[in-house]
Amino acid sequence: MAEPEFNATGVRIGRWPRSLTKAGQVLVQNGRLVLLTSNGREIDSAPLGSVTAEKPWYAGDDSTVARVNGTRYRLTMGQQGHTKDGEELAGQFLDAVRGARSARGVRDARD
Repeated sequence: MAEPEFNATGVRIGRWPRSLTKAGQVLVQNGRLVLLTSNGREIDSAPLGSVTAEKPWYAGDDSTVARVNGTRYRLTMGQQGHTKDGEELAGQFLDAVRGARSARGVRDARD
């Protein structure tokens, strides 16, 4: 199995108006985005070609919004005192999603 392009644990994953998990996992691997609960149950997944990710003005520095299979998820990185800074993780996540989409020739939503 290939090394993940992005992997963050301790992520708060929310679907408006509620939180689905406070210590979830976000994984970008083999051209797919996978959202997992703290015990490893899949919340949602999709090929990166159909995923959009952005940092809206209303989100904190450590948060992003991803649309997976038509559902918007707010991803708040750096929860639970993990060593990596949440803002840095959020940037890495956006880079991983946009980079994988660009590598496959898929236009970003901002284009």
